[in-house]
Amino acid sequence: MKYVLFICTPVGGEELSPAQIADDPRFTSYIDEVRSRDIVRGGARLRPSTDATTVRVQGDEVLLSDGPFVESKEYVAGFDLIEVADLDEAIALASRHPAALGGGSVEVRPVWE
Repeated sequence: MKYVLFICTPVGGEELSPAQIADDPRFTSYIDEVRSRDIVRGGARLRPSTDATTVRVQGDEVLLSDGPFVESKEYVAGFDLIEVADLDEAIALASRHPAALGGGSVEVRPVWE
């Protein structure tokens, strides 16, 4: 079975860059272990939640919110990794996602590269 691990950081906690993670022995030890077991199939470090845009659709109107403001009755059910030209194109795609159209929301967040 495959699993996605959403790595959570406490609100207001330290946001580590990919370079900081690469220099941190706690992370390098973990990364070395999972690589040696050949269990990682893909993933990406997300930029901070302050860079997120949440997309909701009500009728024909696309509503945008800065940040990952999720209703308490919602939960993260999965993720799609997309490659598009810019945030506008990502928002356009997110506004057509079944989750946004079905009363939920789609959070759009840049990935560290």
